[in-house]
Amino acid sequence: MEGLLDAFIAFIRAERGLSGKTVDAYAADLTVYFEDLRARGKDDVTRVKQEDVLAHLVTLGKRGLGRRSQARHLAALRVFHRFLVAERMADKDPTEDVDTPKSPRKLPVFLTLEEVEQLLAAPDERTVTGLRDKAMLEVLYATGLRVTELCTLELNNVQLTSGYLVTKGKGSKERIVPLGRVAIEKVQEYLAHSRPELLGKRQADALFVTPRGEGFTRQGFWKLLKRYALKAGILKPLSPHKLRHSFATHLVERGADLRAVQQMLGHADLATTQIYTHVNSARLRKVYDEFHPRSDAFKPKPSARKRPSPG
Repeated sequence: MEGLLDAFIAFIRAERGLSGKTVDAYAADLTVYFEDLRARGKDDVTRVKQEDVLAHLVTLGKRGLGRRSQARHLAALRVFHRFLVAERMADKDPTEDVDTPKSPRKLPVFLTLEEVEQLLAAPDERTVTGLRDKAMLEVLYATGLRVTELCTLELNNVQLTSGYLVTKGKGSKERIVPLGRVAIEKVQEYLAHSRPELLGKRQADALFVTPRGEGFTRQGFWKLLKRYALKAGILKPLSPHKLRHSFATHLVERGADLRAVQQMLGHADLATTQIYTHVNSARLRKVYDEFHPRSDAFKPKPSARKRPSPG
């Protein structure tokens, strides 16, 4: 088996152009695979069957390997067995019909409407930077932009009179996102009073600029957001992406069409957007359990007994 492994490693180094770390990871995964096959009396890797691959994944699970790690491990096996078939060392790829182990999707963490209001009220609009920060936060919550999309916004991307902005998302795909009234007003105030002072005599294409006249970095905005979260008394861990989750969740909660939310978020696949329906379902379940008299979790509130009137 080791001879085949050496040939495979030489192939992926020369033909696939993979990084050294990836090659080392493949070699380590395949070494574990070979050891497991030998332990089960399988000495010829070119004759391995689908059930052998499945048994190996079960073994990995018993050793405490998570599903994500199993999926990465299986990816190495797939490339190896495809190599054997391509080189005519094996007739069939035993990984062909093996499903990739999938981790259960975690529901996104988001802010309540009250928490969003507290966060948006945190910047001091009487200052130049505070007015800018207020505009940035309002735009982020109003549009659900990714933090990189927010930081790379340029002046000509924002059409305030029409009430929308244009952004480039993943894969450089352009999309149009509506802007709400408050966000429009705050951007107008920022452009009129804050941005000119921050720039001085300098010129910049970036919509939101620092006192150096430069655009924001992701890290710079992240620090800014954490500072305002602390000021607003928001204790849960907060990131720019959680504001994106909040934007989508609040839309879905109020009955927004899922396809429209998908377009605003720039999701290529509707399935990615559907996670927000699960968030809504989880909240509905909580409300149901708390208030419905037939729910197992329902605990009726003690009612005040009416005292009999003297008489």
